Amino acid sequence: MTNIVETKLDVRIYEDRKSMGAAAAEKFAKEVTALLKIKEEINVVFAAAPSQNDFLQALDYENLDWSKINAFHMDEYIGLAGDAPQGFGNFLKHRLFDKFNFKSVNYLNGNADDIMGECNRYTSLLRQHPTDIVCMGIGENGHLAFNDPPVADFEDKHTVKVVQLDEVCRQQQVNDGCFAALVEVPKEALTLTIPALLSASYINCVVPGPTKAEAVNHTLNSEISTGNPATILRVHPNAVLFLDQDSSKLLNS
Repeated sequence: MTNIVETKLDVRIYEDRKSMGAAAAEKFAKEVTALLKIKEEINVVFAAAPSQNDFLQALDYENLDWSKINAFHMDEYIGLAGDAPQGFGNFLKHRLFDKFNFKSVNYLNGNADDIMGECNRYTSLLRQHPTDIVCMGIGENGHLAFNDPPVADFEDKHTVKVVQLDEVCRQQQVNDGCFAALVEVPKEALTLTIPALLSASYINCVVPGPTKAEAVNHTLNSEISTGNPATILRVHPNAVLFLDQDSSKLLNS
């Protein structure tokens, strides 16, 4: 078995995507319940990606008080049509935000006339509502949100910024079936930065599928560096990495 280098990450491996998603949803519900015993409301950032589907589908907990949760999403394409199904806000609206009675839902606008103004607006919202929980995945290139290796910065002074998407990241969107061809994938996006994501008190990281196996292996075994942005998760004091057999297969060889 590959030796996982020292890490604070709690790594949990499941038989399939469905059981992985159910376990991640159960852990999320427990974290929310615990926080709401000491806080009147909490703030949660959600990722939008096919890798999150099993987790999102399993979130229907009757006793979870969604009316005390302020919802945010972590990234959004710039220049995509406002009603495009590939838009991350639209993805979460249909799969999550419309299903439950959130206290508030706060969207990033990739079509704002003033993109830098939009970065500032969302930054202000996040500062008013410090993040308690981040629900994320890991990209094929090891990205967190849209912090691809060329633009990832562990000491980033920004909370939200504009980034250029690298080709591996854009190709992943095709591989995931979100776009028919690479040329259709936007080249720019808005993203929460890595320090903004790591500021959460709990990180729920769901990473299924064979296309993520190499990224998972790097996350747990490579040097912590922006060359593999997800390696920084190993320093977070309260992060859980949920894997299935496919995404964890290189850890057992």
